[in-house]
Amino acid sequence: MLVMVVEAVPPRLRGRLAVWLLEIRAGVYVGQVSQRRRAMIWAQVEELVDDGNAAMAWADTNEQGFSFATCGRNRRIPVDFDGVQLVSFFPETDEGETNAAAKNEDEVPF
Repeated sequence: MLVMVVEAVPPRLRGRLAVWLLEIRAGVYVGQVSQRRRAMIWAQVEELVDDGNAAMAWADTNEQGFSFATCGRNRRIPVDFDGVQLVSFFPETDEGETNAAAKNEDEVPF
């Protein structure tokens, strides 16, 4: 199973996601897709996210039972801690925006 959550993304990305996944709430998409299709969907998300952000979680054969990836501006960023994915928070700046490092430009392997 695949779960995708998007926030403040362009309508063209939301429409693209609706082709492969079911939107069960505003910005929350679910579906059962292959690993190849998941990688293709994520590439589309990274390309079209603009100033929004996205998080994707899927069932996996690891200790946690799932894996996840994020992209876009967000205070939360995935961190690998001895083979377990955790979430780290970046502090907000004085202007209320997230730290520049929180842009989450690091890729998480599938």
